[in-house]
Amino acid sequence: MLIFVWRQLRSRAGRSVALLAGVLVATTGFVVLTGATTTSRLEVTGTVERSTRAAYDILVRPTGTRTPLEAEQRLVRPNYLSGLYGGITTVQYDQVKAIAGVDVAAPIAMLGYSTTPVPTPLDLTDAVDRSLPRQVIRVDPTFVAERDLSSAPGKPRYVYVTKNPVIHPRLTVEFDSRSAPYSDGRSYPYDEACGPAPREVLPDGRSLPVCDPGWALVGEPGTYSERVDWRIDVVRLRPDGRFESAPGILAGDDRTTTISDRLVLAYDLTVPFLLAAVDPAAEQRLVGLSDAVVAGRAVRPDDPVKEIRLGTAVNRQVPVLVTSRPFVDEALTARLTRLSGTSPAGVPALELEKTLGAAAGIPAGESRSTVADGHRAMLAAGLTDTGCCVGQLQRLVQSGDVRYERSPDGALRATDQPPVAPEVYGDRFTGNPLPRPWLADDRGSRTGRPLTLAKGPNAPYRLWRAVGVFDPQKLTGFSDLGKVPLETYEPPVAQGADARSRAALGGQPLEPSGNPAGYLSAPPLLLTNLASVPKLLEGGTSPQVTAPISAIRVRVTDVHGYTERSAERVRLVAERIAQVTGLDVDITLGSSPAPQTVALPAGSFGRPALRLTESWSALGVASTITKAVDRKSATLFVLVLVVCVLFLGNAVSAAVRDRRPELAVLACLGWPARRIGALILGEVTALGLAAGLFSIGLAFPLGAALDIGVDWRQALLAVPVALLLALVAGLAPALRAARAHPAAALRPPVATARWVRRPRTLPGLALVNLIRTPGRTLLGAGALAIGVAALTLVAAAAYAFRGAIVGSLLGDTVSLSVRGADAMAAVATVLLGAAAVADVLYLNIRDRAAELATLRAIGWTDGVLGRLIGSEGLLLGALGALTGAGLGLAGAAWLVGELPAALVLVATAVALVGVLVTCLAALVPAALLRRLPTAQLLAEE
Repeated sequence: MLIFVWRQLRSRAGRSVALLAGVLVATTGFVVLTGATTTSRLEVTGTVERSTRAAYDILVRPTGTRTPLEAEQRLVRPNYLSGLYGGITTVQYDQVKAIAGVDVAAPIAMLGYSTTPVPTPLDLTDAVDRSLPRQVIRVDPTFVAERDLSSAPGKPRYVYVTKNPVIHPRLTVEFDSRSAPYSDGRSYPYDEACGPAPREVLPDGRSLPVCDPGWALVGEPGTYSERVDWRIDVVRLRPDGRFESAPGILAGDDRTTTISDRLVLAYDLTVPFLLAAVDPAAEQRLVGLSDAVVAGRAVRPDDPVKEIRLGTAVNRQVPVLVTSRPFVDEALTARLTRLSGTSPAGVPALELEKTLGAAAGIPAGESRSTVADGHRAMLAAGLTDTGCCVGQLQRLVQSGDVRYERSPDGALRATDQPPVAPEVYGDRFTGNPLPRPWLADDRGSRTGRPLTLAKGPNAPYRLWRAVGVFDPQKLTGFSDLGKVPLETYEPPVAQGADARSRAALGGQPLEPSGNPAGYLSAPPLLLTNLASVPKLLEGGTSPQVTAPISAIRVRVTDVHGYTERSAERVRLVAERIAQVTGLDVDITLGSSPAPQTVALPAGSFGRPALRLTESWSALGVASTITKAVDRKSATLFVLVLVVCVLFLGNAVSAAVRDRRPELAVLACLGWPARRIGALILGEVTALGLAAGLFSIGLAFPLGAALDIGVDWRQALLAVPVALLLALVAGLAPALRAARAHPAAALRPPVATARWVRRPRTLPGLALVNLIRTPGRTLLGAGALAIGVAALTLVAAAAYAFRGAIVGSLLGDTVSLSVRGADAMAAVATVLLGAAAVADVLYLNIRDRAAELATLRAIGWTDGVLGRLIGSEGLLLGALGALTGAGLGLAGAAWLVGELPAALVLVATAVALVGVLVTCLAALVPAALLRRLPTAQLLAEE
């Protein structure tokens, strides 16, 4: 059989060489272009590697904490860790640290919001009439937040300014329930409604108390909110023009009388500060936490919770780092009114509000201050026992996650939640000395619950005290591309998504408000160590007692950006963590911002419904981009092989038709069908093997000439590729030859088109000739169409993206060039398609040789016959080129999202190029007309 195959190939040497050349070109092109895509992939990976270094590579969370959006679309909202409370044990944390390949394992335990007073300064100096002996400045506050879209008035607060001396109770000295010592050395009685209030010393020596309604929330015994909190502060206007005040009125004081040139009311705004526990050493390695400390010192891993005993009571102070930036959009505006001729001295507590509210006044100006102003003023007092900073831990509020509904337009709608119940924040009668934030009465996007801590008469009083201040913006920075919303300390913001929302926000982004249940949640602003958590949770019933850690952020050893090697290292470590701990593990390497439109319902305090654009995180965008480039290039290279298969299939089919008499004789001599099929497959297999071996030798010098790296493994791939091409192309003709009846040899090679009209023009005759071999015509046109479609797509992409495929990578623009390898693949496909068309024309000439000889004998010149073959080539080229250009145009329009006129021009130009190349290819078979032996053909006919 092998000898017979060799003789068959040698007897048709020209045809065998043509087939061998076709397989060789396709195989060598595929191998070399594969080397080009490998080089290009390394270039793209290099770009990603320089741009995608986030803080951590793996995120470990409690089992079952992935949201539906994460599971379905791999989307993660900003600051998603802020709503995750516990679920990972310290044993599991130790298991993660012990896994080989883990460089840093940084745990974080979200504990809840501490509602902390921030003294917001309001300057009242210009409202004081220094000529009056006594006067009251009424401060009518309005609380505003969310770019002033939410606002609510509060009860008036009063500042009593007198030129008479004022004495103050000594609250640091023990006193009984009936009297308290004062700064003049005497003791005075007080009632439960007013408490130990300041006393004004009248000229006759008598002193009258100035009741403080805030002592017992006079008038609002059942609720306690900032908006209903009101009080009276007493200030003495000294003869030298300065102001003397008791603790709590002038900014910067604590337990001593303060004298100042300015009258500044420290209006306490209750701000929720999210408390989180971290491992300071791991946090330093991950984000440089210790290096971001701007005052005081960093929290140490072994810093203890201090216990201070006051008789039978126990105070527990948790050491924290406090933020230098509160990241809360909240402010206080106030309208000032001067009430002259009115004095609260000696007025009973229950009559104060009526007395002061009925007094007429004179407008005395306005004042405004923000939470940020108050926080800066608080930090300016310094980290001392009498200065900054301290807050309560009696009641920690934990907010739930946001739930979304998908809108028909693709936006997400945050579901509305009722206000969190006031008792969640506690009240002054159940251990919480602070009012709840005023915006907590607004409808929110989250639920709220208290962290269940120890309570009862023997429970300690818990508070936090700052040992240092850290600036989140000084944490270890990353490149602009690498800054993704997954970062733990990044404050979330949301821009207006439509003109109405942008106008409502004044062109500014929406920021976290003072509502713990609000849509945007601030990052952790108070950081303590993990060692403090057991002491804080001691005696409580929270599940966090046994599983306090909310998440573990893992950095993998020897990963310095996104590469295939790095991705594989991260994947192996992530798999091992999941196997050992059973926790949910997400790979965050290569994550990217993904803009998401969110519809936010209207609030209860005036904020309208808004459409917002948030920068969410899409996990794995970097790897997707890299793989997309590979798939696009691989598709173009495979098209080269597809066109080659069509070319070979057509040629082998023609060879089978040409040898029908010979194959019929073999069948009559007793050859079985399988042997005839094996003969055809053997011939094409031999050609494929030879082409593969030649391709190995050509791949290296051709790659070197084109500056494309081709290694030996890619070169050896040529042999199986060539064999597969030959077998696929020869399978159908071999089966057809094996099944053919010997009588089929008597049929003419070209059928007569009986159903068409008799042609009257040369192009009409050319069309009839193409219709007479429909399979061959469609095969040639299809091969050309594939090449033209590929070239159209490449040219359209190059035009639409100005020479590059542009995508969003980690918040910035990254260009992936339309590479030379892609253009080479598209051009090679077009050329192979043109060769397939030329082969179709050649086979048509050969099969109709007797007809063409007859036409020449009756007077047709070689020029007319050449125009006939040229017309066939033109029609065949037009069919393939227009079909391919149409397909390419449709694909480009889908890629760009529109169909501009310029893309139509590109497709038209590529179609014309396809037709031109086909016409040039048709010149070769047309030249064979002169070699037709007319006399011999007529004699045989």
